[in-house]
Amino acid sequence: MTWFSFQRVWAIARKEFSHLKRDRLTGGMVAGIPIVMTLLFGYAINNDVRGLSAAVVDEANTSASRALISDARATQVIDELIPASNPWEIQRQMARGRVSVGIYIPADFEERLARGQRPLAQILVDDSDPVILSAVRGMANLPVRSVNQADERQTFEVRALYNPERRSAVFIVPGLCGVILTLTMVLFTSTAIVRERERGNLELLIATPVKPIELMVGKITPYVVIGYAQVSLILVLGVWVFDVPIRGSLGDLYLGAGAFVASVLTLGLLISTIAETQFQAFQMTFMTFLPQLLLSGFMFPFEGMPRVVQWLAEIFPLTHFLRIVRGIVLKDASLSMLTAELWPLAAFFVVVMSLATIRFRKTLD
Repeated sequence: MTWFSFQRVWAIARKEFSHLKRDRLTGGMVAGIPIVMTLLFGYAINNDVRGLSAAVVDEANTSASRALISDARATQVIDELIPASNPWEIQRQMARGRVSVGIYIPADFEERLARGQRPLAQILVDDSDPVILSAVRGMANLPVRSVNQADERQTFEVRALYNPERRSAVFIVPGLCGVILTLTMVLFTSTAIVRERERGNLELLIATPVKPIELMVGKITPYVVIGYAQVSLILVLGVWVFDVPIRGSLGDLYLGAGAFVASVLTLGLLISTIAETQFQAFQMTFMTFLPQLLLSGFMFPFEGMPRVVQWLAEIFPLTHFLRIVRGIVLKDASLSMLTAELWPLAAFFVVVMSLATIRFRKTLD
């Protein structure tokens, strides 16, 4: 017997190829992961921020002030203009996550322009995302059309509202609540039904009077408690270690976290009804995690993505929870101001829980 045989190696390799051919999920990921990642990074991810929504207060309401707003829009950094009644309304719109930029032109704009005073107006920036702040700073020296000539001295005073020190931890740590929960909650629950099947416990559950929906709810209940424990741990570390301010209500934050945890747990349950092994459940978990991580606005600015990709990202629970947690923690927003982010989480929970229950019933058949 020789110490090494290429024939035996080929026999084992052929057996493994045969296994991969039967395992359609793994085979699909061989091509799926490179395709998805290439498209995401090549098409969807863009640090060149364009098309921001801006709330505008023009107290001067003159031809020169309107020309300034028009020129600001011509930079393509801002696109959609939303009228606001006063600067406080701009901040409320930012707290709700509806706009990232506010433009305030005071009533004495023409007088400032005639006297050559600078700055002429003010830009308010949601600097919880440093990339947005950097993009807007380029508008500070926007030339002004005047009766004399274009003046290239400072036009706007840029006011950073929520993270003036530009500390990365203030931006990253609140978002980590959503990222970590998305990974761990889906990972834990994606193996739930698969584990019961592999251990032979599923047949015992079938023999009991437990209904599919009762089994699903029972499976996710312990992980809701675990989710709250993880949120608390991240917040404690954020405050004590990184000096992250918590400006809003902890009660509102925990209510929002509960809605988010419930929604991502149902995604894990749906995966567990599709996967045949725990390994497949792990694979599918990471396949659903990566798009959420890249498109939610945690790593790259949401506003810099193409519109079609933004519509896709709105499906993901993480996209909405990042707005909730950053709105409450950094912007002192109340949960009532963020109801537009709660409804998608509730809809996701209902739809995905229904699909998981239906698929589990089919599994039993």
